[in-house]
Amino acid sequence: MDLKIKNKIALVTGSTAGIGFAIAKALANEGASVIVNGRTDHRVNSAVEQLKKETGNKNIKGIAADFAHKKQIDHLIEQLPEVDILVNNVGIFEPKQFNAITDEDWFKFYEVNVLSGIRLSRAYFDKMIAKNWGRIIFISSESALQIPEEMIHYGMTKTAQIAVARGLAELTKGTNVTVNTILPGPTFSEGAGSFVKDMAKEKGITIEAMEKEFFKTARPTSILQRFTQPDEIASMVAYVASELSSATNGAALRADGGVVKSAF
Repeated sequence: MDLKIKNKIALVTGSTAGIGFAIAKALANEGASVIVNGRTDHRVNSAVEQLKKETGNKNIKGIAADFAHKKQIDHLIEQLPEVDILVNNVGIFEPKQFNAITDEDWFKFYEVNVLSGIRLSRAYFDKMIAKNWGRIIFISSESALQIPEEMIHYGMTKTAQIAVARGLAELTKGTNVTVNTILPGPTFSEGAGSFVKDMAKEKGITIEAMEKEFFKTARPTSILQRFTQPDEIASMVAYVASELSSATNGAALRADGGVVKSAF
């Protein structure tokens, strides 16, 4: 299926690994001009070369920026004055008991997970409106709807992303610009993969056994009863980024494997 985004400029934040990398790959396979982002030049350059090799798309570039630092975001925007597809994927997470979450933790999570998308959207939104085409996509989480007790600060940021996206969507009335949120479920990305491997090692069991235990105890409502793969999330994002998704706006779309026990 032709998603009709060939030569569209797509920025995917936090895209050197995991869900972000899979999204960048999916968009590159559709012929988009993709900008990869990560915190270091080494990781960005490595991801760019890998994507070029795997997709055959030569229109892939990279910009290093740490979204915990506003000056680095400003520098990224200076280098990239125009974007057609903005995927606000960058994010951090850390299991931590509520009484141990410091003020600094709360501010850091909000800055990286929420303000990063706000700052980039502010830079590109009006330009999308002016040319009457654009896609802004926030990668949230099922944790936005079911706040995890082991990392409330993370869940808070994921809920905030949905609110920001919906508010922005209200400003697109009568245009061909859309703003949506994707809610992945537990996904075997770099961070989650390391977490599962560490837990398996600590318990002295295999990764497969740890996965089964995780879904039995931590996410029992999952219908899939397994971790989602990054490519599965990327397929949803690629569609929402496409010309074909023109009737989807202001939506929070679940790719959660049925973890959220709701029909809506």
